[in-house]
Amino acid sequence: MSESRRWVVVGNSENRRVGLFIDTARAAGMAAPRVVEWRDVLRDGGHDFADDEIVRLDSPGENPEVDELLRGVKDPTRVEGSARWYARFRDAVGSLRGGIRLDDPAELALLFDKRLCHARLDAAAVPVPRSPTSGAAAPVQGWSDVRDHMRDAGLRRVFVKLAHGSSASGVLAIESTSTGRLRATTSVEVAPGGRLHNSLKIRCYTSESEIAAIVDRLAPDGLHIEQWVPKAALAGRTADLRVLVVAGRATHAVVRTSRAPMTNLHLGGTRGDLAAVRGAAGKHWHEALPICEQAAACFPRTLCVGVDLLPSIGWRRFTVGEVNAFGDLLPRLTGLPEGPAAGMDTYTAQLLAAPYFLARQRDSSKERYAPA
Repeated sequence: MSESRRWVVVGNSENRRVGLFIDTARAAGMAAPRVVEWRDVLRDGGHDFADDEIVRLDSPGENPEVDELLRGVKDPTRVEGSARWYARFRDAVGSLRGGIRLDDPAELALLFDKRLCHARLDAAAVPVPRSPTSGAAAPVQGWSDVRDHMRDAGLRRVFVKLAHGSSASGVLAIESTSTGRLRATTSVEVAPGGRLHNSLKIRCYTSESEIAAIVDRLAPDGLHIEQWVPKAALAGRTADLRVLVVAGRATHAVVRTSRAPMTNLHLGGTRGDLAAVRGAAGKHWHEALPICEQAAACFPRTLCVGVDLLPSIGWRRFTVGEVNAFGDLLPRLTGLPEGPAAGMDTYTAQLLAAPYFLARQRDSSKERYAPA
């Protein structure tokens, strides 16, 4: 990479994501990247970058002021407001001008709409769960629509997700028995007055009226419905993987296990043993990483994505649950030994991959990220 190029991070400077990236750049002998605050972008109506600045976008999350500017809600634990968040974030990304970009605005818009992202993956023959809301389907108006979709698609177990949600916010894992009994597992807590809050505690609702009230409250923000794919187990716990793909190559993988349907680490999930996963999958493990790279290839103008990979019972098949734009916060995790980032953390991998990625953007080079 030319030494004349400078790095810029658009993020929240107090966030550990930004701090880790800056520390990694310094450790690599680079000048500390300039930080542009999301709150300034939102307040100022954009930002201009110099032609030689490499611009890396980071998550706008975990900052109450930025969250209020995006969602219009003062309480950061509130679930509602994700549609407003999406519209304002998309506008904020579009207001960034100039520079050498590592995150394509149009692809970010797809990545942050689960319905559109699902359709993009499905069209590319990436294995994904069945979904009656994929693409530009009619919006889900409320619980009655969810029930109708489940019945018409023959799905007794589904995930109902906020179309623009993240970190399992507003997600309900809903199952219906043959007798019509319902159970919804979620981190949503219902406060007095019906307001919905994210909680660190997983809870279950079995009353249809309670489930309907939550879904009806979430519906104006946009909902996505997916088949609940039964996942493989590891040491008696449900397991899935977050696989990081950088410049088209799978570089890092972390196993997440939980006793709940959601494996997010902040909801009580724990990291599992990747060697045990490889052993359980056997020859099928060699199918897992190419599927993640196939999913990432749907977003060729974005340097790095995190792919949530769902292993089926028996570890014989893999399905892509989601693709995340900011899925690289994997502290203390080093690269896959057989990959191009062996021994590296996620941020070092991105710094080294950027020249290959930018060359490919510039001249459609077929060179793949494979540093010595």
